[in-house]
Amino acid sequence: MNIQATYRFELKEKEGSLLSFYSTAAKMKAYVCVLEQSMFRVLFEKEEGLEVPQTWSIAPGCDDVPVEGRQRLSTEGFTCPPFTTKEYDGHIEIATNELKAVIHKEGFRLIWFQKQQGEWVEFASDRMTQAYNFNGELGKSLKHYLKRDISEHYYGLGERTGELNRHHGRFRNLTIDAMGYDAQYSDPLYKHIPFYITHNPKTSYSYGLFYDNLAPGYIDLGKELDNYHSLYRYFEAEAGDLDYYIIGGPTVRDVVQTYTWLTGNTMMPPKWSIGYSGSTMSYTDASNAQEQLYQFIDDCEEHDILCDSFQLSSGYTSIGDKRYVFHWNKDKFPDAKKLAADFREKGLRLAANIKPAFLAGHPAYEELEENNYFITDTQGETELAQFWDGGGAYLDFTNKQAFNWWKTQVTKQLLEYGISSTWNDNNEYEIWNEQAQVNGFDQPLPFQTIRGLFPLLMMKASFEAQESFTKEERPFLISRSGGPGMQRYVQTWTGDNRTEWKTIRFNTKTGLGLSLSGIYNYGHDVGGFAGPKPDQELFIRWVQNGIFHPRFTIHSWNEDQTVNEPWMYPEATPAIRALIQLRSMLTPYWYTAFYKASTDHEPIMKPTFFDFEEDSRTWEENDEFLAGPAFLVASVVEPGVNERRVYAPKTKGGWFDFYRGTAVAGGTEVTLPAPDHETPLLVKAGSIIPINQAERTFKRKDEDERGFLLFPEEGAHHHSTYTLYEDDGLARNWKEKHALVHLDMITTADTISINVTVDHHGYVLPYKEAIFTIATRDKRTLIVNGNTIESGQRGVIC
Repeated sequence: MNIQATYRFELKEKEGSLLSFYSTAAKMKAYVCVLEQSMFRVLFEKEEGLEVPQTWSIAPGCDDVPVEGRQRLSTEGFTCPPFTTKEYDGHIEIATNELKAVIHKEGFRLIWFQKQQGEWVEFASDRMTQAYNFNGELGKSLKHYLKRDISEHYYGLGERTGELNRHHGRFRNLTIDAMGYDAQYSDPLYKHIPFYITHNPKTSYSYGLFYDNLAPGYIDLGKELDNYHSLYRYFEAEAGDLDYYIIGGPTVRDVVQTYTWLTGNTMMPPKWSIGYSGSTMSYTDASNAQEQLYQFIDDCEEHDILCDSFQLSSGYTSIGDKRYVFHWNKDKFPDAKKLAADFREKGLRLAANIKPAFLAGHPAYEELEENNYFITDTQGETELAQFWDGGGAYLDFTNKQAFNWWKTQVTKQLLEYGISSTWNDNNEYEIWNEQAQVNGFDQPLPFQTIRGLFPLLMMKASFEAQESFTKEERPFLISRSGGPGMQRYVQTWTGDNRTEWKTIRFNTKTGLGLSLSGIYNYGHDVGGFAGPKPDQELFIRWVQNGIFHPRFTIHSWNEDQTVNEPWMYPEATPAIRALIQLRSMLTPYWYTAFYKASTDHEPIMKPTFFDFEEDSRTWEENDEFLAGPAFLVASVVEPGVNERRVYAPKTKGGWFDFYRGTAVAGGTEVTLPAPDHETPLLVKAGSIIPINQAERTFKRKDEDERGFLLFPEEGAHHHSTYTLYEDDGLARNWKEKHALVHLDMITTADTISINVTVDHHGYVLPYKEAIFTIATRDKRTLIVNGNTIESGQRGVIC
């Protein structure tokens, strides 16, 4: 017996893609909206209306949404395809060509089906008993219970610790400053992303579930067990509206790319952001901070370490021993404008740390309080919160005037000083008073209802300031906290990790969880941020791992006041230099991967099953990852070893050792050497890798000479393709002004032929030739655009 049988919902209206239901007993509306062939949406509305009538998470194929949000019921941007509706006494069926929902009127229980070989096959279902918390029978929270199959795999949920498969875990949706967190066990961390993927190994079908809710809560994927309800999993939120999207597969790739499209386009970063970025708390905390920063440039030059940017930690804002955002400490930084100009002359951009929290002694505190720019309590008084350096208040970005004030400060105090980028930090908004209130764009709301929104609005304000200040250049920002849609504005990282061996292993999985949740531009603090300094071996292995992440930053706040720097161990410096050189050499490969992420919603880093779903072994927990379309990275994650055993996924052409060009059969294990200067690395056969062939040094960082490394499949009659994206690396109009270099590689028994064509979209390539190198032990004749050349020689491409 369904004890919620008294909550019967009847179909009241069908308008366009939206079907409206109503339950007299529950005093509640329910909506089902058909958005795409494989995407439906379910929304519940209380009789008094939606608690949050807008959304900031949904931006289908868009770069942005209005600061006040998008109307929650809007279908703009969706195709809203035709569908059929069949109504029976006890249930209603809604179906497109790919997805079908069967809605049981009693309790509004949904069962989901996908079309498979002409037949409808069930892939998900609400729990039979009490699937929803209509009138508080299950407590005050919003709840949604679904059936759970013990064999299912669950992936995503954004930034999480532990294994990649989240089954049997319980995860808190809350942003928190998890300084020195344990990469295996800590939860929650810095981001709020209530989206996950279900994969059923028995049917090979995958689908996604996204809850558009920004209040604190939980997602339980099997940690809780109750004999009276069979196996289940559930979503819970403390406030807001129950609004969820179901995204059909059939593959994980389909789900991830569709979800990312749903929440907005990944911002296209400038090319300089791909390079090594230096950072440490120690420099800006020092009394002679500006001198130490100049010394960093000198050390990069002395050790020939390629570096393209530096992140100024918050010490530059200090007054005494406290930090005050938008304030420059003139004693530490007597001439910040000259510092920024000198760094840029050396080819380094500066990113400055900013925080949305204002200590009670901040020079602007009284002005902000008088203008009601802070989050308040129920009496309209400033809500005080605890920070590192004492008590203070958070800026209320849902107050449009406060939002604009922030933009003005970013412009006047940073951008006009020559700072290139904002580093939006400590923006988890830790307010622990459920009664706190926000302006809500003149529609007051409890803070907790939209707690997860504030990091997003902070980065949006910073983004708009940079966008207005530099009319020609792309804005580039960094943010620690965030939620769905943050990819539209920023690069991120996994916060203040702890220095220990297992952090490399589990940070990799944390990052892959972000990739599977629409956040593609990320990295980790290489070397570890908190705790002891890394020993030489650990530091080398961390750099080997870090150079294959979209963000590569060495950052630290070591307990013994030491600094993680490329030259911190003289014996290791040559290896670190070589690894950073490899990172730099692959810049065209990374840049094209960012282009694909921005235009096609293609993740840059992926778990091995992402490209090889049919290989059952790739679904087993492992420490490898895919970087772009070609690389399989096998990081060393334990001490005292000089080789790495790795499984090469099944693929027809097999793989190659990147460094030695030796063939590795797909579906086999291979042992790769792991010396200090090499990241164990396989390349998928048939790959074409674009590189910067120039011999770059710190003094000659702008050198660029295009080359292509070729990894042709062995044997005849093979064909593979690659498209290289090229532009000036900086301009705002990158969508309109660029070139696409298309390469086709065709093999016969005797030849490897490369045919190159170029599509010019308002951008003229700075080169007409490129160097083509067969990177394997293949001895066949190389032909480029009809001309025979020697491997490693120039071929005319246009």
